[in-house]
Amino acid sequence: MSESKDIQVKDKQEVASPAEQTKPGPVFSPDVDIFENEKEIVLLADMPGVKADDLNIDLRDDTLTLIGEVPGDADEDEEGIVTEYQTGRYVRQFSLSEVVDQEKIDAKLEDGVLRLTLPKVEKATPRKITIKTA
Repeated sequence: MSESKDIQVKDKQEVASPAEQTKPGPVFSPDVDIFENEKEIVLLADMPGVKADDLNIDLRDDTLTLIGEVPGDADEDEEGIVTEYQTGRYVRQFSLSEVVDQEKIDAKLEDGVLRLTLPKVEKATPRKITIKTA
């Protein structure tokens, strides 16, 4: 029996906030993909509708926090007839290990996708020690 490789649609998931909200509206957890190679860890976060000015990336006590705001599209004098796309805030946190060089983290936002590049700390380079003879 072969597995179906069809694309599966995943609805946007609203999360229960771990703390009390100071702003009204729904909070969503952005979907992420994380990749790793020898030099870095790359994190891609899907945050449609978020602009760079509305994105906050905070690093504190080895915790990386992503917060993105999506303003509503309707004007105040418009009344919604059908609303299928919810707007609100995106919030997601990650614990960083000592493997990540926190001073060199790079962030780019393009077409609603945040790309964080987390370079790894350079390990001690192995070397051969020369033995001197008298």
